[in-house]
Amino acid sequence: MRTVPAHHLRQLSDEDCWSLFVKIAFYTGDSWAHPELENIGRELVIQRCKGLPLSAKALAGLLRSTRDVEEWNNILKSELWDLPDEKINILPVLRLSYYYLPSHLKQCFAFCSLFPKDYEFKKRELVLLWMAQNFVKQPNNLKTLEVGDEYFDELLSRSFFQQGSGSKSSFVMHDLVHDLAQVVSGQFIVRLDQEKSHYISTKVRHVSFVHGKFFAIENAKQLRTFLPKNPRMFLHFSSRVLDDILPTLQCSRVLSFPCFNIVELPTSIGNLIHLRYLDLSQTKIKRLPEIVCTLYNLQTLLLVNCVFLTTLPENIGKLVCLHYLDIRGSNLMNMPMQMGRLRGLQHLTDFVVGKCSGSGINELKEFHHLRGKLSLSCLQNVIGGEDAIEANLKEKKHLEELVLKWGYTNEDSQHEREVLEKLQPHTNLKRLRIENYGGTQFPDWLGDQSYYNIVSLFLNNCNYCLSLPPLGQLPSLKYLTIASMNLITSVGQEFYGDVSSTKPFQSLETLHFEKMSEWVDWELFGNGEFSQLRELWIISCPKLVGGLPENIPSWVRLEIRECSALMASVPRSCAADQLVLAGCDGVGLGWQGVSSLVKLHISHLQNLNELPPELCALTNLEELAIESCPNLLSFSSSESNGVPPTLKHLSIKNCEKLVIPLSEQMEIYCTSLESLELRGCDTLTHLPLDFFPKLRFLYIMSCDNLEALSIPNGRGLQNLTSLEIVWILDCRSMVSFPQGGLLAPNLWQFWLRSCLKLKVLPEQMKTLFPFLTSLELRNCPEIESFPDGGLPSNLHELRIGNCKKLVGRWREWGLQRLPSLRKFVLEDDEDFGDSFPEESLLPSTLTTLTILSLSNLKSLNKRGFQFLCSLKNLIIRSCPQLRSLPDEGFPASLEFLWIWHCPQLQALPEEGLPASLETLRIEDCPQLQAFPKEGLPASLSELEINGCPLLKPRCQRDRGDYWRKIAHIPVIKIDREMIS
Repeated sequence: MRTVPAHHLRQLSDEDCWSLFVKIAFYTGDSWAHPELENIGRELVIQRCKGLPLSAKALAGLLRSTRDVEEWNNILKSELWDLPDEKINILPVLRLSYYYLPSHLKQCFAFCSLFPKDYEFKKRELVLLWMAQNFVKQPNNLKTLEVGDEYFDELLSRSFFQQGSGSKSSFVMHDLVHDLAQVVSGQFIVRLDQEKSHYISTKVRHVSFVHGKFFAIENAKQLRTFLPKNPRMFLHFSSRVLDDILPTLQCSRVLSFPCFNIVELPTSIGNLIHLRYLDLSQTKIKRLPEIVCTLYNLQTLLLVNCVFLTTLPENIGKLVCLHYLDIRGSNLMNMPMQMGRLRGLQHLTDFVVGKCSGSGINELKEFHHLRGKLSLSCLQNVIGGEDAIEANLKEKKHLEELVLKWGYTNEDSQHEREVLEKLQPHTNLKRLRIENYGGTQFPDWLGDQSYYNIVSLFLNNCNYCLSLPPLGQLPSLKYLTIASMNLITSVGQEFYGDVSSTKPFQSLETLHFEKMSEWVDWELFGNGEFSQLRELWIISCPKLVGGLPENIPSWVRLEIRECSALMASVPRSCAADQLVLAGCDGVGLGWQGVSSLVKLHISHLQNLNELPPELCALTNLEELAIESCPNLLSFSSSESNGVPPTLKHLSIKNCEKLVIPLSEQMEIYCTSLESLELRGCDTLTHLPLDFFPKLRFLYIMSCDNLEALSIPNGRGLQNLTSLEIVWILDCRSMVSFPQGGLLAPNLWQFWLRSCLKLKVLPEQMKTLFPFLTSLELRNCPEIESFPDGGLPSNLHELRIGNCKKLVGRWREWGLQRLPSLRKFVLEDDEDFGDSFPEESLLPSTLTTLTILSLSNLKSLNKRGFQFLCSLKNLIIRSCPQLRSLPDEGFPASLEFLWIWHCPQLQALPEEGLPASLETLRIEDCPQLQAFPKEGLPASLSELEINGCPLLKPRCQRDRGDYWRKIAHIPVIKIDREMIS
């Protein structure tokens, strides 16, 4: 990570602002049908939006729901535009948009002030929280989720939310919108962070916090929401914290403890009779206490990725208000008895079929309102078809995705087929996945045209099936994966279905075959099947001998891997822009037919001797990757260099015999290259950097004969203005850089590792690399010093390891003159002195210091550490001679201290540890037997002690003589077991 130059965005022109407004305010994206509204709208945009995109979107969202001229005029002339706003500084258009929100949306929006700025949230996450607060009003509870979704969509359409950067399903609030939410939330909603006091008044109803360890909430007797929103702090919470806070939360509707260090819930959870939302996801919890089943108002229970959870409470059926149960990623062995009593469930992610009555698949029969995704596992426990039909999947019309999994194969294939036949879902289903099915045939419903909504289908490890179902008849199928079906030898007519009346696979976009060990023939008709295909993947099908679809106008990607028997040519009509060939020497390239290629990856082709000259004619090619082609000798036997001039990214790995042409002609063709990766290219002896004027990223690894990066004589300092990253790793013959240095004004990362013969770094680094922020030198034993003038002043991170001659002169480095240095790592040096750091030789700006494997280090210099007044993180590891730490302790700023494998260390600083310390980890220090006399600081949130046999018994819970001194710490681990 690094800082980048600021980009100052200009305001939109009035016309651009109007265009943005029109796209949102008018459903057709055009205002021509409403000339009277257009006049008002233009006046609003010009007068009120001031070229701000957020203002235009918010205003359009406000007006898009009405075509009434009077209402538009009311907005134009509203007095709210001109209200004084000296203190809170809220955009008038946002204030106006909030004013016109219905009351139920106002409280939903205000609740969002609990989220930190830039926090990306999911739609479902927020709707469930609203439901828990009873913000979603709907007489028929079975539709509450749908109504909540409508609330969310309305706020999204009014630009109170916007698409996040993480994924299409993530959303975020603009900073200015977030400011508005904080203003309107008043004194009832509080978000605690580093800047705010941790005091909570009696009026507060909803609390979230994003910084620090647990805080006292004794005053908040009416608290309804407890919502941590910072994953980094979750390690500071344990089961004991719950014992402390639960008695205070008697009125809570929402409790969220994801990622906490808790292994069990205290029985006091049963006192929270108003609780509607409980999130224990990604905790180490092993079981839920039965008393949870008395939380009769509970609507949402989230147990995602609780990998130690193997069972649910026996009486969970008593939670009659439960609507949402998410147990994805848990390891449940079976479902509790009488799950069928949860008739109000609208969302159940997983159901593990049991063998006993009351836990079988027939428990699903009363779940009429299930929606979203349902995964059924351990289907081998289904007694028979009659049992399966009682699950009533065919009537569950709101299900969109269904997963059917068998745990192992039943020897009775007819039984398996009968069960799958009776598990027929409703035709509204959109996505279907079948795994480990043991029948020899698929049921008739799979591939029936009535399933016109299915867009995605995945068949995996159905090892006894002799043929594929007629999937070509599914009219909306877009994504199809068929994997590990080891008895399939041929794919033909049965796969397409009746082609006389229906064009097969008329919507299919992605087709993926993988691990089909016995597949030999693929029958292709060439009559328009796969007309919409965009991606074809054939992977690990070693016996497939021939045939690839022809005449695919919309092809984007073709990938063939590990198909050693395949004898075919890439279709001349292939318009794919991505082609991957790996381990398939029999696949030929019709180069003239693939002129649209943008990305070409070739690997593990044993018979490839040279790249064809036609490669140079691929005028759209931007990315070329060649890997593990041991007999590849040259790019081309023709006079051309074999590389098209459009190429931006070139990667060559483990092609030991390949001679890379570095002629003047090559220079002409490489003017667009931005990224160059060379690994295991043994013929490479030098690399002329001036060939690549637009190069941004240079990675050279394990090129044993590379001696130099060069710039030919007479060209002087070549200006490599685009170069940002340089890695040279394991190049054991590397000896030099260009004379005079490299003029790379935008280089920010420079790493050298295992360059055993390199003696000098590039010259004039301080002036020629002005924006260098990360420098790493490891295992370069011949480098003696930094260049004249020292290191660049913008350097942020420096890592030096096993550079014997350089470390011998470390007092000459001048690190104290680097005002931006924040992180320094020193490692793997046998000849370093016995004390570190010396006074004033490290900058006071340092925030992270890591000391690794300094064999002769015996003590840490107290004066040197006192100078490091900004130090927050200190790691000391594998220093076998280290006996003492500074008597006066460490800098007062220290927050994280990790001491690992220091076998001679006997004591921590006598004067104690800093009052700011939050995390203390001590590992493999067998002679350490005591804490400081004053004990450990009250600020400590986490204490971990591993491999310290003398210290361990003194820290035992309720028994060790140190327990009273450490009992206040929320998280305590001894030999990797939680004891707090």
